[in-house]
Amino acid sequence: MEQQRKGAVAILPDHDDWRRGLPELQGQLVTLRELQPSDALTLSSELNAPEIKRFMWAPPPSEDAFARFVDWAHGERATGRYVCYGIVPRGETHAHGVFELRQYQPGFLRGELGFVLAPKFWGTGVFREGAELFLDFAVDIVKVHRIEMRAAVDNERGNAVLTRLGARREGTLKEAFVRDDHFVDQYLWAILASQWRETRRRAPRL
Repeated sequence: MEQQRKGAVAILPDHDDWRRGLPELQGQLVTLRELQPSDALTLSSELNAPEIKRFMWAPPPSEDAFARFVDWAHGERATGRYVCYGIVPRGETHAHGVFELRQYQPGFLRGELGFVLAPKFWGTGVFREGAELFLDFAVDIVKVHRIEMRAAVDNERGNAVLTRLGARREGTLKEAFVRDDHFVDQYLWAILASQWRETRRRAPRL
């Protein structure tokens, strides 16, 4: 397997069966690991912030609800239909956000990437590094062929991040998201596995 990005730990062959449990992905600024019940309190307190809820479907509303989500995520991972990583910034113990990948077609021929990160870590590099680690895992281990993403048209930060990751905007989904009492358009973005490998080839890991 190709060498990982600087500071990352190689994914060993015995981790290929991710359905039994997600391997830890280590970067310089962030660690991605499977969600744990102990993450529920931090996630519920930080991911219900107003600046986050403007751009995503309502997260679980309480610590108990997040704990149930963690259990659900483990069960869905075991079926091979869903991957959810907790985002643990350097120096932190608990997850302060998540990356998730939902299967849209059998064998993950097509999947949808979702993500959310606590506002206090915006602009720190945590998201970018975490996204690169996650995409590597999705392409190399899960074997996703096409990864789709959605972002509200007025989510300037989210759309800018997807551009920097090399995603291509393919169109506009009219009234695809509900915010408060009105519909909002979303952009549809996509990354093909071949495109991500080319991006990685042009920026080799150190």
